Amino acid sequence: MSSESAELNNISDESYEAAEIKLKEYEDIEKKLSLPETHNDQNLARSLGRKYAALKQVVELYKKFKILKKDIFAAKELSAADSDFVEEISVFEKELKIVESALKNALIPKDPDDQKNAIMEIKAGVGGEESALFAFNLYRMYEKYANSKGWKMQVLDMQENSLGGGIKDATIIFRGSQDAAPEEGVWHYLKYEGGVHRVQRVPATESQGRIHTSAVGILVYPEADELEEDFEIDSNDLKVDVFRSSGPGGQSVNTTDSAVRLTHIPTGIVVSMQNEKSQTQNKAAALRVLKSRLYALKKEEAESKAADMRKSQVKTLDRSEKIRTYNFPENRIVDHRTGYKSYNLDQVLDGDLVNIIDSAIKKDNEFYLQTSAK
Repeated sequence: MSSESAELNNISDESYEAAEIKLKEYEDIEKKLSLPETHNDQNLARSLGRKYAALKQVVELYKKFKILKKDIFAAKELSAADSDFVEEISVFEKELKIVESALKNALIPKDPDDQKNAIMEIKAGVGGEESALFAFNLYRMYEKYANSKGWKMQVLDMQENSLGGGIKDATIIFRGSQDAAPEEGVWHYLKYEGGVHRVQRVPATESQGRIHTSAVGILVYPEADELEEDFEIDSNDLKVDVFRSSGPGGQSVNTTDSAVRLTHIPTGIVVSMQNEKSQTQNKAAALRVLKSRLYALKKEEAESKAADMRKSQVKTLDRSEKIRTYNFPENRIVDHRTGYKSYNLDQVLDGDLVNIIDSAIKKDNEFYLQTSAK
């Protein structure tokens, strides 16, 4: 180990080496991005830009860490002749602890899909019309959250309930900046939202004021990137059905067979689209969703087989797992995976998901640090 690395003894040898590797990779990418020929290939430029953004946080923290270590070393030497530097050492050391903690977290292996867009399916479940009404509440919650993050939200498909004011199911895609760093990517935040969302409240139709419990299932997965993922669907594995689009209560809203249902025979995954006006557009949207579902499934299977892959305690593709309860009478929200509880349900439904999602990210990082230390 070099004399400089011996001096940087607050982090492990492995962390020091990992940070050095990332710094070198960052500098190499920076040189490539400065070359005119790089930008002649837009796919290459985009890929390098993403990698550059992904490395930026670690590199900036690591540089600050090294500067603080040198400042402390210099202050200790000067304090021998001038006691005024003793207090300065204490200030530097406190700042170093903060930076070191942030650097350790930044060095945790990232989900390679964190920068990607995300597709979400919201489906009313147990509770009938009340579940459909709550599904719409969740839809609006994510819409407001997306607005607060500056993301674009596109509804790919939506089926309203028969009474209106609620939705039976919806498929939505959330898109962020293509150059976003992993810690600001759409999937980085929304991957923790999959599972059963349970609501406890008095339905508008309840004459005796009794609290009812209903549930909504949410499935969320990263959008497969056509520019980067070599992931093709064999046409022989697809069953394609066309039918007429329908509105609330199943009433026909289209006189042509423009709606499309795709069934992936090997996995049994079914995707239906009917929001677009043409069959071609609906099929393209359905293929995009199906491809992303299959990509997510493939990723989950690979991670379950590889012991060295990034593990997560709180994210899931299982829509049957109860993850959260929204209690209206007490204005309380509870995340059952992280133990997070607050009494600001009204604000959460208005799009303020920062603290509850942060609790999932923190729990995930803590779980990784604990398991990697064993």
